Amino acid sequence: MKRGQIPTSLDDLLARAEHYAEFSMRQMGRVPPTFLALCPSGLTFYLPEAMGDERAKDNFAHTARLICLAHDASAVVMILEAWMKLAAPGETLDPKERPSEAIDRREVVVLAGEARGTQKQKFLPIIRTDAGGFFGFGESDVPQFDSLQGRFAEILPPHPATKERQAQARLQLHAMGIPDSALQGDPRWS
Repeated sequence: MKRGQIPTSLDDLLARAEHYAEFSMRQMGRVPPTFLALCPSGLTFYLPEAMGDERAKDNFAHTARLICLAHDASAVVMILEAWMKLAAPGETLDPKERPSEAIDRREVVVLAGEARGTQKQKFLPIIRTDAGGFFGFGESDVPQFDSLQGRFAEILPPHPATKERQAQARLQLHAMGIPDSALQGDPRWS
């Protein structure tokens, strides 16, 4: 996809998300949680104000779902910086161990994309300099999953929303202080 071109498919949206993640890492040294959606009106994006606790994470996922309903999204990508731990071949992960607390954890940016009937994800391993700055993304050795589960999965509704449901979702977003104008425009990374 060419720079500045509006995405038209989930693959295009994932490419835009990867570009955004690299831009953010180079400019800020981190990637703020971000939601991108392809809608009939064009590219829609949302950045939550904070993600400091479980409630804020739940609110972000809920808001993303409302945006999908309100704007008739056809494809979405959640962009999240995370800690990850992979099981060694032949081993299983300890479900009690949190990846953020594992000694052999890896810092990644997760791009979790959905279109109706399709899920795609990409894990971008973060490579840092000795001083802790961003150097680049490494090659991912994470296999493709058939599906993802959790609060940031299944954001896109399985069927397009009715006009009535779209209007209700827009009212909810407005009541939350998120008008249509806050979701549109040209993100600074394009």
